Amino acid sequence: MSLKDKVIRQGKRVTSNPAMMRFISDDRVMKAAEGVMDARGRFAAAWDILKNGHALPNVDPALDELASDSKPQTNGHRNGHKNGSARASGGELVKGSSDLGESMKERASLASIGGRDVFEKAYKFTAADNARKMGMYPFFRALDFNDGPEAEIDGKRVVMFGSNNYLGLTTHPKVREAASAAIDRFGTSMTGSRLVNGSMKLHEEFEEKLAAWFGTEAALVFTTGYQVNIATLSALLSNKSSVAVIDRNVHASLYDGVRLGQAAGARMVRYRHNDAASLDNHLSKLGDAEGALVVTDGVFSAEGEIAHLDQIVPVVKKHGARLFVDDAHALGVIGPGGRGTAAHFGLMDQVDLVGGTFSKSLASIGGWLVGERKVLDYVRHFAPSFMFAASAAPPSVAAAMAAFDVMQEEPWRIDKLRENFTYMKTELEKMGFELGKTETAVIPIYIRQDLRTLMMWRDLLEEHQIYTNPFISPGVPPKHAMLRTSYMATHERHHLDRGLEAFRSVGKKYGVIP
Repeated sequence: MSLKDKVIRQGKRVTSNPAMMRFISDDRVMKAAEGVMDARGRFAAAWDILKNGHALPNVDPALDELASDSKPQTNGHRNGHKNGSARASGGELVKGSSDLGESMKERASLASIGGRDVFEKAYKFTAADNARKMGMYPFFRALDFNDGPEAEIDGKRVVMFGSNNYLGLTTHPKVREAASAAIDRFGTSMTGSRLVNGSMKLHEEFEEKLAAWFGTEAALVFTTGYQVNIATLSALLSNKSSVAVIDRNVHASLYDGVRLGQAAGARMVRYRHNDAASLDNHLSKLGDAEGALVVTDGVFSAEGEIAHLDQIVPVVKKHGARLFVDDAHALGVIGPGGRGTAAHFGLMDQVDLVGGTFSKSLASIGGWLVGERKVLDYVRHFAPSFMFAASAAPPSVAAAMAAFDVMQEEPWRIDKLRENFTYMKTELEKMGFELGKTETAVIPIYIRQDLRTLMMWRDLLEEHQIYTNPFISPGVPPKHAMLRTSYMATHERHHLDRGLEAFRSVGKKYGVIP
């Protein structure tokens, strides 16, 4: 063996050592290394971050110079500022970063950049380009196709642990046939909103089925699940006496719906995640003239945790508030027959509104809302995002309705899904992974560091052909970085075992498990 081969072999041995991989993938080490490589004078800062975890100064010395300069400097670039910095609308300096982790955190500051060119913030956005250069950009990955428990990406077959196709119905023959038949009969779109020319008997047929199945007075079909939350919250949070009391960890679409309500004068209060005592405390502080709408996910989409409706509902009733549950990740997953979170606790008649999406268990695109007829009628007449949006396309509605029927006709799918995610949860915990409080088909594997999470995601995909979803800040709170995995009824045991071996290998490589 040549000396070169010996060096390469030894290098691979060193870098495959868990302790070494843990060191290399530490967020603080990465920042420190960048500082050291950038300039000798940054050694002290590098040592400080290794010791204390403090933020590293800018890796570009020119940015420090610019920060101390009260005047904007130009270098001929169209953005008018030097070396990735710009001024926000209030005059404060906002800096672009060449560090992946830091640039991901710049979203809020970048959005505040003002001036004569509204594109300026776009020119300062560096996070995506930095991640692409490092070969660790995990988002918007184009699949060749996705046929259920497996998918194809860049010509390679991968086991899909990153889909919300919980019941595996996207390729079911009845679902495909229903979509195709709807196109043949109705065409591809109604080309109008439900308010005017976009409502059809197909929508009403599905609404009747949903209401009967959930045991509610009425149901309403939407174009997307996101629209369900925006429309419902904006319509009901319509004035200064309205207060949205929301779980801190709810989905972004619920936050967006609340923001539309805030534009009309409503207030937002956030209670501690899944904490009924915190909810009770906030509701007790509301004014006599204020009305509260309590908002929570049924199953939290990142954590896989079930909302404690058995504790939350009594608090809501105690204060005379109303409750809206987003059951996007609960339908077809928990509760008798897959009816969701309220049914899981036997509280279907105690929850005021339940909404969700077709894009998970129902294998389509669109959304649904169930509740009292008068309330849903108000939403349909007072939610601009429902009134003025094109209606759900016939093939999408037909596919979702067919999936809804199959879910009831083939209850083994719900049983198999629960068997699969219970097996994965048990085996991953045995290995030593931290999974949080998940009780559903969403199983987060907490890594706690952004860079390490991305490196593990990359190795799982490229070396083991296992597809997962990396969640890093600011998408999750600091130190909550995770590999979000999700499972399907159509995963076979060989898929799961292959995944477990990959998780074991990569987890040991990066020192996440012993």
